[in-house]
Amino acid sequence: MPMPKTIPTPKVASPFAAMTGDHVAVRVPDFDQAVAWYVDKLDFRVVHTWPYGDLKLAYVTPPADDSFRIEILAGEGAQPKAAWTDLADSLNYAGWHHLCLRVESVDDTVAELRRRGVTIVAEPFELEDISRRLAFFCDPWGNLFELAQRLD
Repeated sequence: MPMPKTIPTPKVASPFAAMTGDHVAVRVPDFDQAVAWYVDKLDFRVVHTWPYGDLKLAYVTPPADDSFRIEILAGEGAQPKAAWTDLADSLNYAGWHHLCLRVESVDDTVAELRRRGVTIVAEPFELEDISRRLAFFCDPWGNLFELAQRLD
């Protein structure tokens, strides 16, 4: 069954009505390598950098979207995690799973990511229950990203 065309009415009376998404943070061991990956592989823009204790941080934002950022938390002590090569395996673990990025064409985006040497974890597929075409890739530190294209 495809996703419904309408969503529930906004809860404007909620004490949290002003709540919106702002950013997600990723912990990485090397600041320069991480910033370079997001800039070179995804064409993200560096908005701001700053120190926090022993860490170096940055906000990076998609090529043409100023409403969402990824916060890079970099410095020694970041424990490595598995770099996913299979989407099904990644579903066996609790916790935050992935960040989703909307795109016009999943197939074109995957082709460009592959050309740039990005690891594709799940090839494009359609999920009719949510009316989307999807694919997954990961960064060098094992963080998963979903690509989503709305289907008519």
